[in-house]
Amino acid sequence: MEQYALIMRHEDGSKIASPEQMQVWMKQTMDWIGGIAAQNKFVSGTGLPFDEARVVQSSKMVTNGPFGEIKETIGGFIIVKAESIDEAVEFAKGCPVLQGEGNTMEVRKIATGDGVH
Repeated sequence: MEQYALIMRHEDGSKIASPEQMQVWMKQTMDWIGGIAAQNKFVSGTGLPFDEARVVQSSKMVTNGPFGEIKETIGGFIIVKAESIDEAVEFAKGCPVLQGEGNTMEVRKIATGDGVH
């Protein structure tokens, strides 16, 4: 079984939801993760707050913010165990972040360090 990162991308990280909406989304997200954990396929994960971020460019210049020249931000990620990328994609399809217009989920296989990618 392989491990995959499910990366939550928000189209516009500058939009701020109400505390009530955040609470609803957090519950939905915990329920989604709980469903994956019930299958013994959840490894780990975390949210990534937008207010504590810096971008370090190749010139070593540092700027504030979770993004460079784009509006899209990464809101968080989880790592799951799956038999295939297709199974990991099915987990990603259930993520509540997809309720936001333009939001996406990126599914990436995690390198194991054994030279196989």
